[in-house]
Amino acid sequence: MKYISTRGQSPALSFSEILLGGLAPDGGLYLPESYPQFNDADLSAMREMNYRDLGFAILSRLIDDIPIADLKAIIDKTYRADIYGFTRKGQIAEDITPILKLEDNLYLLSLSNGPTLAFKDMAMQLLGNLFEYVLAKKNETTNILGATSGDTGSAAEYAMRGKKGVRVFMLSPHKKMSRFQTAQMFSLQDDNIFNIAVNGVFDECQDIVKAVSNDAGFKAKYKIGAVNSINWGRIVAQVVYYFKGYFAVTNSNHQKVSFAVPSGNFGNVCAGHIARMMGLPIDKLIVATNENDVLDEFFKTGVYRPRGSANTYHTSSPSMDISKASNFERFVFDLVGKDAAKVRELWGSVDQGGAFDIKELMPKVREFGFVSGSSNHAHRMQTIRDTKAKYDVVIDTHTADGLKVALEYFDKATPMVVLETALPAKFEDAIKEALGETPERPASLIGIENLPQKFTVMEAEVTAIKDFIVKHI
Repeated sequence: MKYISTRGQSPALSFSEILLGGLAPDGGLYLPESYPQFNDADLSAMREMNYRDLGFAILSRLIDDIPIADLKAIIDKTYRADIYGFTRKGQIAEDITPILKLEDNLYLLSLSNGPTLAFKDMAMQLLGNLFEYVLAKKNETTNILGATSGDTGSAAEYAMRGKKGVRVFMLSPHKKMSRFQTAQMFSLQDDNIFNIAVNGVFDECQDIVKAVSNDAGFKAKYKIGAVNSINWGRIVAQVVYYFKGYFAVTNSNHQKVSFAVPSGNFGNVCAGHIARMMGLPIDKLIVATNENDVLDEFFKTGVYRPRGSANTYHTSSPSMDISKASNFERFVFDLVGKDAAKVRELWGSVDQGGAFDIKELMPKVREFGFVSGSSNHAHRMQTIRDTKAKYDVVIDTHTADGLKVALEYFDKATPMVVLETALPAKFEDAIKEALGETPERPASLIGIENLPQKFTVMEAEVTAIKDFIVKHI
């Protein structure tokens, strides 16, 4: 299996060769040359598998340069109940991603039982173990540079803390995450973790990461790696739980399922698109945005128009406060029939601060199953209240955005699975506003906001960030 760049000007490489780097040298994102296909017999064989075995069945078709026994050991090490053990009722989640039925054909897929209480753990824990394995095999080190709007940072740091040969430099928008999210990251005192609070918004943090990654000389000299969802390893790990969710709510491979996905950087729903391309019977992929509704605008009009940092709203679902969705390029590459020259043309406009219009491709967008909707603060507060009143379930603000939009497309005949993105404890202030109560959190995370914090405040300047990295390597 070889991987190619969406911009078509980088050589095809193996999984291990692209794992550490993130962006391709030409500025594009990696995708497999072709998607492996799972037929009806494959789906039947996978239907009763536990999460570890299902993960191996899928990942082994996409990773062929790690010995089978080693890959299975890495997956088994990652997806253990003692790691994904916290649920709303405080019970061990033996199946890793338990399904929660709200009503007939309406479900939540619980993805936030990992160590940082966010769905990012599902991929990041695997990525940490893959990094450690590949680095040891190559006898190398790496310096991870990432950007986070909230959950990616803590998931990456918890996955990489103490890993041999790995340093993490994580950029986040200063004072624009929840208190809990901030504390999860900044309270870590590990020598290999460096938190940089950037005076700006997430898009500026993400732009710095891309700028550093596009400096081939600097990237090579200082061994810069990536764990944001631009990293293919993140996306492929997320594909697994779409299969798991599908099997949990169906009893026949002839049934279709719709998934509603709270969306910021498009990585989570991109994994659903890839699962569909691999043969999973998906009806609709519902992109749910918050007030930063660039993606909703595209899926309604065919116009992709990033708003820029000055017009990015700070909301009560802060992990989705994103204007430029990095993984959207992967979807558009498939949408334009893998025409890399077309992708270069489209993103040439975006990289210059512009937009693009491909409304002529909207029929194909619908063939791929994509629809969308948006939510705002009033909507998510009401959705949290309604969900508590009707189902006695407390959801976080991002999941509330997903559920709000899901209900706009719910026809009761087709199973609808809303992807949970985080546990309510991560957004305590918003839950208190909605419900007047404090959400449950694991005992180990009680009082985390009061722990000493280690971070550096910096301006959104590429040169300054580079100098910081060099100084701390």
